[in-house]
Amino acid sequence: MIIERAKRVLRIEAEAIQRLEERINEDFVRAVETILNCEGKVVVTGVGKSGIIGKKIASTLASTGTPAFFLHPTEGVHGDLGMLVKRDIVLAISNSGETEELSQILPLIKRYGNKLIIITGNPSSTLAKAGDVVLDASVKEEACPLGLAPTASSTAALAMGDALAVSILEKRGFKKEDFAVLHPRGRLGKRLLLRVSDLMHVGDELPKVYENTLMKEVLVEITSKRLGVTGVMDERGHLVGVVTDGDLRRALEKYSDLLERTAPEIMTRNPKWIEADALAAQALQRMEEHSITSLFVFNKAGERNPVGIIHLHDILKAGVA
Repeated sequence: MIIERAKRVLRIEAEAIQRLEERINEDFVRAVETILNCEGKVVVTGVGKSGIIGKKIASTLASTGTPAFFLHPTEGVHGDLGMLVKRDIVLAISNSGETEELSQILPLIKRYGNKLIIITGNPSSTLAKAGDVVLDASVKEEACPLGLAPTASSTAALAMGDALAVSILEKRGFKKEDFAVLHPRGRLGKRLLLRVSDLMHVGDELPKVYENTLMKEVLVEITSKRLGVTGVMDERGHLVGVVTDGDLRRALEKYSDLLERTAPEIMTRNPKWIEADALAAQALQRMEEHSITSLFVFNKAGERNPVGIIHLHDILKAGVA
C-alpha cells in the first residue's frame, strides 16, 4: 500500500510536469524576453508553498546571471515594498490566483508600472487578469489524496520557474565560467577560478639547494620545507633538477656514502613544472599524469627561475578535485 501510494504521487507529479510542455508558447517567450529586457531586478513573490517555490526560483535566477530576490507580500505591505523600484519586474506565484496578500500589493505594482509575470494554476483568476504575462501551471489533480495540500501544483510551478531560468541562461550566453564566479566556494568555482599562483609556496617556503650542495644539507632542506622535494639550482638560480623522497630511497640502495655526495648525483633532471597563471585543476591533472606530488612554478614558459612550488596536498586542501 505504501509503495503503491508513493508511486501514484510520482505519476501524478510527473504528469503535471509533462502537461506543462504543451503550454510553452508565445506567453512563455514573452516572459523570457521581459526578464531579459529588465533593467532592474526580478522580484519574486508568493505565499505559503508558493512562497517557498518562489524563493527557490529567485535563487536559481540569481545564481544563473539574472539579479533576483524574494519579497514576501506580507512583509511587503508592512514596509518592505520599498525594495521595489520602477525598473524591476515582479514574478508572482499563486496556484489559486486569488491570494489575498498578493492582491494587496497589486496597486503599488501597478502604480510603479512594474511588469508583472504570473505563474498560476488559474489563468482566469484576479491575479492572472492583472498580469502582463501569464504562465499557466494548472494541474489535473493534486497528489494529496484529500486534494488539499499543494503537491503537484507546487511541483509544476517549480518546473515552470526552472524552465524560465534555463531559457534565460541560454539566451544570455551564460557559461560555466560565469557560474563559477557566482559560486566561488563551490567545487566548480574552485576548479574554474583557483589558479596555481593562489596556492603555491613562495619565498622562504620554496625548497631549493645548489649544485654543489652535499646530500646531508639536501636532506635538511627537504625535511624543513616539508614538501618531500627540493629544487636544485645552478649559480644563476636556474632550476636544473629536483631531489624527491623517491630519489633518496633509490640512492640509499645505490650509495653507501650518500650523505657525502652532491645534489646533481642524485637529482632527477628536467623536472615537471607549470605556469603560475594556470588553473589549479590543470596542476592536479599534470601531477596525476606523471604520478608526482609537486610541480615547480614559473611565471611563464621559457623562464628558468622558479617563483614557487605547488604540492598535491595544497590542491586537495583547497577542494579542487
